[in-house]
Amino acid sequence: MLFPLLCAVALLTATAVPAAGAPHAPPPSAGQGSTVVKTDHGRVRGVSHGSYATFDGIPYAAPPTGPLRWREPAPAAAWQGVRDATQPAPRCVQMPAPGASAVVGSEDCLYLNVTAPTRNPAGKKRPVLVWMHGGAFLGGSGADYSAERLAVRGDTVVVTVNYRLGVFGYFGHPGLGSAPPFGLMDQQAALRWVQENAKGFGGDPRNVTLFGESAGALSTCAHLTSPTAAGLFQRAVLQSGSCLTSFPPGALGPGTPAYEPFAAEADVQTAGAEAARQLGCTTGGADEVLACLRGQGTDRLATAQLMQSFNRPAFGNALLPVAPGQALASGRFHRVPVILGTNHDEMRMFVGLSLAAFPIRTEDDYRARLVDAFGPAAPAVEAQYPAEDHPTPALAWAAALTDRSFTCTTLAAGRAIAVRAPGLPLYGYEFSDPGAPVLSGLPADPGFPYGAAHGFEMPFLFSSLPTERPLTDAQHALSDRMVDYWTGFARTGNPNAAGAPFWPLLHSSSPLPRSVQSLAPGPGGVHTVDAYSAHHCSFWDGMSR
Repeated sequence: MLFPLLCAVALLTATAVPAAGAPHAPPPSAGQGSTVVKTDHGRVRGVSHGSYATFDGIPYAAPPTGPLRWREPAPAAAWQGVRDATQPAPRCVQMPAPGASAVVGSEDCLYLNVTAPTRNPAGKKRPVLVWMHGGAFLGGSGADYSAERLAVRGDTVVVTVNYRLGVFGYFGHPGLGSAPPFGLMDQQAALRWVQENAKGFGGDPRNVTLFGESAGALSTCAHLTSPTAAGLFQRAVLQSGSCLTSFPPGALGPGTPAYEPFAAEADVQTAGAEAARQLGCTTGGADEVLACLRGQGTDRLATAQLMQSFNRPAFGNALLPVAPGQALASGRFHRVPVILGTNHDEMRMFVGLSLAAFPIRTEDDYRARLVDAFGPAAPAVEAQYPAEDHPTPALAWAAALTDRSFTCTTLAAGRAIAVRAPGLPLYGYEFSDPGAPVLSGLPADPGFPYGAAHGFEMPFLFSSLPTERPLTDAQHALSDRMVDYWTGFARTGNPNAAGAPFWPLLHSSSPLPRSVQSLAPGPGGVHTVDAYSAHHCSFWDGMSR
């Protein structure tokens, strides 16, 4: 059951994956113009959409194929003439859907997309936002995220990035030594591309905000603590993922293991040696074994087992010397302004995906799940989250997991930053729209409303994400407010602006009184809340000790 569930999580948090061979986007229409920009590797032709232009499928590194598989990203080749940048490049190889036989995506996938306003006053440099997509390090693509609202309303340049996934991005082996995570190296290569090329698109390479959701937020956390990312970005936004995010045993289903998003290098190498044995690559020395592995076809590697066995970035290398949570606690992180936040009902997405296989209909079902996750502490957790205080036992379970895995770990990460860098601009939020449109593809259950579940804030920033219904007028107004907050922060390091509800700083004191900005539609929907108390964080902090 774990493979299909991980696949569903990857696909839903990264939006729907198109069928193999399907075009990513329609060609430019007759009413659209073209525009050409010079990059450090050659000129690219994008599409003008009136108030903004898009440039898709720009290579930022060489294809990591053949002898370049499982190596740091190499420079892309320069080109003559004008390169077409009117359609996205293929997505990186994805976690296969259950029962699928064809590989989705390509190993030749290290491309990025740029969205920029067409109006470009002389000498003006706009802030640059670089988006790292989510998808459990198993799925997703930068092209899934249409950034025109952030670009036009926010007057910013937005870059969305593909990076290697699964076994192609996070494989390790004794023969590779302490190689950094290849997917994270890809992301830093993209950030270096931005440093060299942002100016050509009207952006300021000295004002770059790195932001991401879920695995993209975990990536952002990694770069915050990575010595090799120094100077590559000046601000960071982490949506639904922090340096301390983790899941207890049983969170994804009875008997499933605990989840820590980062793994020790030695553990990844051990898993890689076992994978090599299973693939028949055991003869000769390290060079021969690696040559055998690099000679394997994409389809032999892009299996559910191998992809989900290598979806945790390794630490213990030059990019991540120690686990990001440890680096944060010891003060080894870049001093840049940070926004970090979660959604009010994060785990309802994960629980909703598993209810058909693992229903939670009764209080006994609920208690069994608590015992699976928390062992002897289960009665104490139940006392904090009694089933009778929630509409259903399944919603009680989702609330406990949300607080344990997302809200309180994110607030703890904020405290660690504030303690070690007390003068650093630091802001927290909670997306709290109980009627947020449901992401397409989630199973419907009338007795299990999704509320503000994992990923549900993204359509308020990116208009392209598929949902079961469009935003209401009130939700459009919230979307405008969020775009203004995010892009204002990118511009100055402070999300506040005239006429907007004031967003206070997070502080190191515990608890954190009414300092998290609640984001919900309607009059008074944007206001400060005491998330620490509302989500039982004093209890969970005690559990972690």
